[in-house]
Amino acid sequence: MRGTPQPTATATGTATTNQSALPRNVKLLGLTSLLNDIASETIYPLLPQFLLGVLGGNKVHLGLIEGVAESTASLLKLWSGGRSDRAGRRKGFVVAGYALATFARPLIGLATAPWQLFAARTADRVGKGVRTSPRDALIADSTAPGMRGRAFGFHRAMDHLGAAIGPLLASAFLLAWPGQLRTLFLLTVLPGLIVLPMLVFGLRETAAIDPPKEKLRLTLAPFGRDFRLLLLALVVFTLGNASDAFLLVRAGELGVPVALLPILWCIFHVAKSVGSLLAGRAVDRLGPRPLILVGWGIYALIYLAFALATAAWQMWALFLGYSLFYALTEPAEKAMIADLVGGERKGLAFGWYNFAIGIAALPSSLIFGALYQAFGPLVAFGWGSALALIAALMLAGIRRS
Repeated sequence: MRGTPQPTATATGTATTNQSALPRNVKLLGLTSLLNDIASETIYPLLPQFLLGVLGGNKVHLGLIEGVAESTASLLKLWSGGRSDRAGRRKGFVVAGYALATFARPLIGLATAPWQLFAARTADRVGKGVRTSPRDALIADSTAPGMRGRAFGFHRAMDHLGAAIGPLLASAFLLAWPGQLRTLFLLTVLPGLIVLPMLVFGLRETAAIDPPKEKLRLTLAPFGRDFRLLLLALVVFTLGNASDAFLLVRAGELGVPVALLPILWCIFHVAKSVGSLLAGRAVDRLGPRPLILVGWGIYALIYLAFALATAAWQMWALFLGYSLFYALTEPAEKAMIADLVGGERKGLAFGWYNFAIGIAALPSSLIFGALYQAFGPLVAFGWGSALALIAALMLAGIRRS
């Protein structure tokens, strides 16, 4: 619940009331996300074409790979968040998660069949599952309540900036060495090798974590009605929010060349990065719920537009519009979670948040892929648009904001 900001312990264990400077941990985790996403997003926009064109897979395979990978990560996000509360420490989970992703991600370059891509992608997402909830809780622990929107906005901005740089590097590499996808994927180990020493020697534990006295229980019992309703709305929304890999498939269908897909992905993430910085400040001024509602409304309109588009040039405009949805909702959702829960259970709360989103990713991507394959884009994108509107109605029922 929003109220008068109270001093909170920083990474060094002293209270901070300085609202002008982001804490050290927030800046370091932002830089980590920048480098990690350079590696991830060098691969991601090329993954659908690699699966469909090189490994002989299909859209159902794509939905299965992305859905299972993200849902596996979600189960671990719930456990790792609660476990970090119980341990009273977050750093170890963050370091371990990034280490696993660093060494699993390049294995995609060695895949010769869809099942091998499935294994490498899932291992990468396991690393994400281990680190995400403790990292989000560490950001909240390190930041005063009145600037959490800004902190999460900065983190998402750095994440998206890395996701913009990665595709640019991929395009430059493929222009210089056409067709060398496997070599490109193997080289993504390099940013991770920079990230790990940064985290080991630079990231600091907060001194404010007061571990819950009871044993770890992955339950919603400690949380109230509003938190549970928010999770339910997120599940409904996510059931219609399939992997963005399908948007790249749609762009390819309408004639965007494979060599330009990384450029399209880059522009998309630059827009998300700038938007997240601006929207993060708006969260602190307006509260998170209005931004989420507007974002979900924009999503419903843009998804329908993806289905009705008829030319390649329209994809560029639609991806920019779609970036606004991300900018409005990502910092706002995380700030709202932190506002609704007690300080000693932030890890568990973020675990449930990430779990709720991710566990719906498997049926979401499977349903979307099946609808797309059987009935075409209008039915598939229309399904996502309808669920976004239902979720918005549910979110409006939350009493606190």
